[in-house]
Amino acid sequence: MEYSRVQLNDLSDEILMIILKKLSNVQVLYSLIGVNKRLNKIVYDSIFTNCLTLMVSFLNHCIFPLSEPILDRFCLQILPKIHNKIEWLDLEAFSMERILRATNYPNLYGFSLYNIQQEIAMHLFNDECPFTRTFKNQILSLAISINANEEQSSRKDINARIFMRIINTFSYLRFLNFCPSLNWCQELSFDNSFPIVFSSTLLKLYVCLHHFTDCLYLLDGRFNQLRILYVTINIISSSNLIINNQLKLPNLRSFSLYCHRKTGAYDELIVPLLHRMSDLEELDLCLIVSRKKIFIDGNDLKTNIINNMTLLNKFTFNIRSLSRFYNQINFPSNKDIQHTFDGFKDNQIISCIDYFQKRNYGQCHMYSYPYKLKYYDNITNNFPGGIFKCVRTISLFDERPFEHEFFLQISQSFPLIEKLTLINKKPQINKFNEQSKDDNRPLLIVIQYPHLFELNLIKTHEDYLEQFLLDTKMCLPNSIFLHINYQLLKEVTHNFTRNSTRNNCAKIRVIFLYNTLGFPEHLKDYFPHAKICSL
Repeated sequence: MEYSRVQLNDLSDEILMIILKKLSNVQVLYSLIGVNKRLNKIVYDSIFTNCLTLMVSFLNHCIFPLSEPILDRFCLQILPKIHNKIEWLDLEAFSMERILRATNYPNLYGFSLYNIQQEIAMHLFNDECPFTRTFKNQILSLAISINANEEQSSRKDINARIFMRIINTFSYLRFLNFCPSLNWCQELSFDNSFPIVFSSTLLKLYVCLHHFTDCLYLLDGRFNQLRILYVTINIISSSNLIINNQLKLPNLRSFSLYCHRKTGAYDELIVPLLHRMSDLEELDLCLIVSRKKIFIDGNDLKTNIINNMTLLNKFTFNIRSLSRFYNQINFPSNKDIQHTFDGFKDNQIISCIDYFQKRNYGQCHMYSYPYKLKYYDNITNNFPGGIFKCVRTISLFDERPFEHEFFLQISQSFPLIEKLTLINKKPQINKFNEQSKDDNRPLLIVIQYPHLFELNLIKTHEDYLEQFLLDTKMCLPNSIFLHINYQLLKEVTHNFTRNSTRNNCAKIRVIFLYNTLGFPEHLKDYFPHAKICSL
């Protein structure tokens, strides 16, 4: 440490700042506060003290409290020294109360609260709670993720009650991110009995909703100053409830609507809702739409959306429309769809057309590029290519076989994928399983997915098990979670004796075997590092 301190003191303030900005604020404060006057002056800078994340977050979204020594030092020494500089705190449930009691926070205007149990949230946002009494007139921004235990899983109304308490408690709240997750227990549902809640201060709202009627409820005028709304809805369908879907929303400037389930109510519900937002400046849509008529295309977006929003200057979308209207004779080409986007400004629009003869329906996938989502579903052989650095989860589906070159393209287009699901029952045409030294065929490029940790091959032909398990075709990373059909696995590995699949099988960390009541003892030798689960 003495040597390290000399090195730090030899550096200029400017270089020190550049280095320290690469670290988290918690690391900087824990390591350097109190070392000497010069370092104290640097780490007391607002860059390191304004916003503190007092928890540990991992790539798999698991969140834990700080270790006891670090938490002790912050609560006893660091927070009392910088309390008047702190403006935002990221906290988790276990250590939250101790941190808030460590000192007072006169300039704190916002929280992020993670892994809060429902019963704790109900207590927390209550006029009798010291937390509420202290911060009710101080907090302008709040983000909260809520967990439900097994006993509360059937309480559909509890999140609505927590939401209502937050709105009614914080008198000057301007920003609320309620349950920033897609977990079912974090959905907000008013369950047909809408509570009385109003706010004339709320400007920005992120929320996950159960049903489209919950969205209509939020937009019936009770949040009349709302400027920005980001909403993820589980189900978009008709309802017997009568809620006004005509009232104009003149103050709304930015709207984002995501739904990961198929909906048949695009024309009935979504388009009328968008017609209420004539003053929008930014719009983001992510939808799967089932239609009885033609696909949603550029002409549809112009007629139903763009022409009604004269102030719109940013429009991004990811829309997959499905239709049985077409057959192989009248099916449009991808070129036809692309022509409907002539005149779109500022965006590169990508489209991909597929007709699935066996299932008798067509699919049109169109999206703004660059692509910003973390997932890309139902990739087919018609995949148009591109680079998708944000995507972490993909699914592959087609009625035509996927060849080796297709998987190579996927590895290049999605360099950071972590989860891959493959659905294809068609055998490969070009099968190059194992090559001998006398084989004149060109050697295959061995494909790598370096960040992959979960692979689902349940609904596939056995050729795709070979595609991923043969070391002449694929080099899997270590610690893979594999979902696979036991009988197909047994065939492909030659009853767990095949040498060319042994290397990749040795990299499996957990294997979920489907359609089996048991397995032979020597399977454990073939998967030496794996936990084996029969399902």
